[in-house]
Amino acid sequence: MYVTIRVKPGSRKGPLVEEVEGDPAASLIVFVRERAVDGAANAGVVAALATHFAVPRSRVHILRGESSRVKRVRIDSD
Repeated sequence: MYVTIRVKPGSRKGPLVEEVEGDPAASLIVFVRERAVDGAANAGVVAALATHFAVPRSRVHILRGESSRVKRVRIDSD
């Protein structure tokens, strides 16, 4: 499954994944506590998405947007 997400790093709400309607750029918003420093937020995103979709972290791959708040992610279910 491919998903476009918007990341909110440094959020007190996190880790949390919310579905969004009406946002043309992303279908999910991922709130993470980690700051966007040295890839910490990306690691938090992978962990939050793995928990949300009940898959191991190794099955969540950031395809595009490593240094952006909008990312394209692939989640392998089986």
